[in-house]
Amino acid sequence: MSDASLSASSQKIPVTVLTGYLGAGKTTLLNRILTEPHGKRYAVIVNEFGEIGIDNDLVVGADEEVFEMNNGCVCCTVRGDLIRIMDGLVKRRGKFDAIIVETTGLADPAPVAQTFFVDQDVGEAARLDAVVTVADAKWLSDRLADAPEAKNQIAFADVILLNKADLVAKEDLDRVEGQIRGINPYAKVHRTERCNIALDAVLDRKAFDLSRILDLEPDFLEEGHHHHHDAQMQSVSAKIDGPVDPEKFMPWISNLTTVQGPDILRCKGIVAFPDEPNRFVFQGVHMILDGDLQGAWGADETRVSRVVFIGRNLDPEAIREGFYACKA
Repeated sequence: MSDASLSASSQKIPVTVLTGYLGAGKTTLLNRILTEPHGKRYAVIVNEFGEIGIDNDLVVGADEEVFEMNNGCVCCTVRGDLIRIMDGLVKRRGKFDAIIVETTGLADPAPVAQTFFVDQDVGEAARLDAVVTVADAKWLSDRLADAPEAKNQIAFADVILLNKADLVAKEDLDRVEGQIRGINPYAKVHRTERCNIALDAVLDRKAFDLSRILDLEPDFLEEGHHHHHDAQMQSVSAKIDGPVDPEKFMPWISNLTTVQGPDILRCKGIVAFPDEPNRFVFQGVHMILDGDLQGAWGADETRVSRVVFIGRNLDPEAIREGFYACKA
């Protein structure tokens, strides 16, 4: 990636998607963000159930601006509303520093993230910074058992607040965090009470930035390192000590996400190509992929190609075999 494109990326409006099941504490976190003396201004898009249409006017006073999306889940229908609000906010850029999208507790965050890939205008003006999920330490185990939305929110997260930690014994906290790790091994997990956390731990994380993929837990991709995986939600990783053949890799990753896209919530990867000085970094949301060459390999650095997939009904052996077959 050129210096010019890097500069353009840094000028995009950062967007944080705030999700979490009903009652987990999303609103508590949002209120903390809006009231702490951080000196920044946020535009907030709130998505809740209701009959009132979208209101592009100022809803609450203060420096923050709040817009409502009232058709329930952020899905393909409401995505159009999100795009319209984003377009309106982009025209007013300079009046705020960042955007927060709070989804309803019953929403899958994937369609929100997809918006930043599928809509060119939104993608050029804003960047998805991170998906932050608030989880109720006391009730998360029950919700993982009976609410697929809760599992999606955990699987999709870059940052997870295991909230209400003061209401649960330490051994139960450890067990619940183990469940979270089984679903999503690479999200950053914070144990919190009333969402009391330093805001720089949830805002401006650049966790959804392609260049930050190197921040994946180092041991996550080590051979022989195993996590307890959820029976339905899986994380599959693989690495090759060396480059991959782009003529094999690109068709493979494209076909895999096309065929299994509905089951792949997130995928990320960083791979080496023969005779290419820069890393190829990619990430995807369901069937949508985004990738670029960026960041030169070090002169003495071992060129390791690695990929990560999180989703349902995945065939780990087939995915790994397909990836290994791309070795240059």
